[in-house]
Amino acid sequence: MEHMNLIKSLSLKSDSKIVLIVMDGVGDLPDENGNSPLKIAKTPNLDNLSKKSALGLTHPISIGVTPGSGPSHVALFGYDPLAYDIGRGVLEALGIDLELTKNDLPARANFATIENGIITDRRAGRIPTEKNVEICKKLSENIKKIDDVEIIIRPGKEHRFVVVFRGEGLNGPLNDADPQQTGLKPVPVTPAKDDGKKAAVIANKFIEMVNQVLEKDKPANTCLLRGMTKVPNIPSMSDIFNLNPAAIATYPMYRGLARLVGMNVLKTGDTIESEFQTLKENWKTFDFFYLHVKKTDSYGEDGNKDGKIHIIEETDQFIPNLLELKPDVIAITSDHSTPWSLQGHSWHPNPFLLYSKHERWTGSSEFNETACQTGALGQFYSKDAMPLMLASALKLKKFGA
Repeated sequence: MEHMNLIKSLSLKSDSKIVLIVMDGVGDLPDENGNSPLKIAKTPNLDNLSKKSALGLTHPISIGVTPGSGPSHVALFGYDPLAYDIGRGVLEALGIDLELTKNDLPARANFATIENGIITDRRAGRIPTEKNVEICKKLSENIKKIDDVEIIIRPGKEHRFVVVFRGEGLNGPLNDADPQQTGLKPVPVTPAKDDGKKAAVIANKFIEMVNQVLEKDKPANTCLLRGMTKVPNIPSMSDIFNLNPAAIATYPMYRGLARLVGMNVLKTGDTIESEFQTLKENWKTFDFFYLHVKKTDSYGEDGNKDGKIHIIEETDQFIPNLLELKPDVIAITSDHSTPWSLQGHSWHPNPFLLYSKHERWTGSSEFNETACQTGALGQFYSKDAMPLMLASALKLKKFGA
């Protein structure tokens, strides 16, 4: 908190503009030839931008710690992820515009596949969003209340949905009901603290009822619950950093996270092209833009190396559109690494690019993990990225005499 109070005391309001592009999970590992998707991808625009940028590597939480998307984004936005532990359920609920009350305990849920008591697919084959909507309607019609607790079910994208438990005495956090890998039995919900026992009972009853309703709906015949906790009190970015920030993201969780820290969440389409078009259309209104690219992470989790390369190359095509707007600062990074060979998040530091006429740069001709290892910024914690962006935009005054 002392660090955040310091930045707050130094923050200045100015007309300079910052763009933070988060290519979710873009960090990766070398293959047998020493090449990562970032090294293989044809990215002439990112590489050219690197020539006049400072490069480095970021650690979202702590060295060796594998982060979730929530805390790693919180860190990128300048908050200490250890001080602000935000549940995935809160983020997903806010991301689909659900109004949460003090009696709500939201959960981020995955439709999954269970066979003979074993989870065989944690994402139910990434069912289409249209199918998700049908299933959520079916659940809502059959599960409206458990004991004295109201049940609110809303679809997300693909296999994800949100369930909100609304009632008195529902306390979190609850431990995730997700084995985290296939081939294992489902994990029951357990309370992280004694006062969460009622909520855990309700959550487990909900899973049982879902299993009954969806018994014949394979591949989506069960659910996994994660991130069950209440809405935290968190100061806004406008208050802490003196910014008028906006978010451009296609997935509910990231819109929810942006809304939680006080960003204006802009309506956009489902494509990367539409996200950059939204950036252009709103350029004059805001001074900080967060633009999120999701599929680099999705393909990493699926072990789809070629898919990840394709999304990197697609993002690269729109860098000239960004430069035409003449931003004062551009930061391009990932929230966490998602190596395709591991098919999940990892502890490896993230490539980070900082473009500004006020930064030192070494003229690197590439943007990838190897180039970032020897960059001018070195290795640092993600929570320090925001002060770096602010300083490069001349939005921080001098400390002391």
